[in-house]
Amino acid sequence: MLNNFTLEKIDINAPIPEEETKRQFYFMAKAKKHVEALAEKLGHVPTCCVTTFGCQMNARDSEKLVGILENVGYEIIDSEKADFVIFNTCTVRDNANQRVYGRLGELNGYKRRNPHMKIALCGCMMQEPAVIEKIKKSYGFVDLIFGTHNIFKFAELLCASFETEGMLIDIWKDTDKIVEDLPVERKYSFKSGINIMFGCNNFCSYCIVPYVRGRERSREPKDIIREIETLVADGVVEIMLLGQNVNSYGKNLEEPVTFAQLLREVEKIEGLQRIRFMTSHPKDLSDELIQVMKESKKICRHLHLPLQSGSTEILTRMNRRYTKEQYVDLAMKIRREIPDIAITTDIIVGFPGETSEDLEETIDVVKTVKFDNAFTFIYSKRTGTPAAAMENQVPEEQVKEGFDRLLKVVQETAREQVAKYQGKVMDALIEEVNDSDNTKVTGRLSNNTVVHVPGDASMIGKIVPVSLDECHGFYYIGHVVE
Repeated sequence: MLNNFTLEKIDINAPIPEEETKRQFYFMAKAKKHVEALAEKLGHVPTCCVTTFGCQMNARDSEKLVGILENVGYEIIDSEKADFVIFNTCTVRDNANQRVYGRLGELNGYKRRNPHMKIALCGCMMQEPAVIEKIKKSYGFVDLIFGTHNIFKFAELLCASFETEGMLIDIWKDTDKIVEDLPVERKYSFKSGINIMFGCNNFCSYCIVPYVRGRERSREPKDIIREIETLVADGVVEIMLLGQNVNSYGKNLEEPVTFAQLLREVEKIEGLQRIRFMTSHPKDLSDELIQVMKESKKICRHLHLPLQSGSTEILTRMNRRYTKEQYVDLAMKIRREIPDIAITTDIIVGFPGETSEDLEETIDVVKTVKFDNAFTFIYSKRTGTPAAAMENQVPEEQVKEGFDRLLKVVQETAREQVAKYQGKVMDALIEEVNDSDNTKVTGRLSNNTVVHVPGDASMIGKIVPVSLDECHGFYYIGHVVE
């Protein structure tokens, strides 16, 4: 990571560099001067709070924001009464948007009491034109708005915000740029997410992501490997390869590479102990990938494979491009080839046109595949998606009833799956001191199951063998095996 001494060596009176990474370091050095001037006015080191809504892609983006903020002189705190508050937003479901609007109202009160306070909004929600219009009309106290495609420009935008009055908006419709060699402040010292690709080409009829994240673009394998090697040298033992659909990684590179081929190269990195990835689209999951996972000593025994619906009719309306039978065949093949794998999924209830018979088809898949966990969602209408204009929107009462029925089956199946490990000894990566009992630490098995064991903070970041003594539904109480 770039340190302050290096930043101070950058001549901010020199011409602005053209190469993008050098350009952003130039603006970091310039932003540092602005923050120092602000500190003199305030009489203390300016504070900043970054609040993340949404997925792990957003969480990784927030780590990039925090890395830049720390380098230019901000102190990162958890309180939104900070001198600078950034909301990194999600727009997959409408309630995520409503949460942001609600929190903005609260921030307005803080800003009235702190005239030097800045508020910034970024992320997927900001890529929606209707959202920008609403913020301009109703939340004029916001200082800076940027989207998903130009997050690497954050230092430059921060400088512009210091140097101009009023609301600054910089939204790109799309981009083919990938700029990753900037400071990142990881939440965990021992594990990290890695962006291997950006965007999505699938256009599921309910999903806003392709419109706000843009088309698929993959990073070069050598850049990914180099970043992971740097992280491993810094103490990382587990990495999560991130993409909206990792199974289509590499298709748009000048020299195409499959995701399975990338995994083989990642596995060769010495010192790296665990590899995770998400998310996988069923239509693109290859036999080659199954084989690589089967043979691997490092790829975790967990696969997130979104189903969304078990009805072929609804899957067609969703534009998922597989049938119920194709999904079940794939899931059962994975279970045969990798017997110890945990399969988790996403399911939407209440998609337009869904009948009780369609829901029974979904329940049938849950019972057949026996998911180790499932994230169940009520369909959320997203303006601009084809599904939002579909007829036969399902009545709320019917959706609620179906959701409860599905959830009951999902929970029963998941408990049965998790209970299979009772009495076994398995390796767990210890991640944190237990929130409710500081005499215990919390770890995660390769299959993503959580286990709580007696221990202290000195164990964090270590992979240790644990005995799974008591199953409590979705987690275990155990002990470390010496």
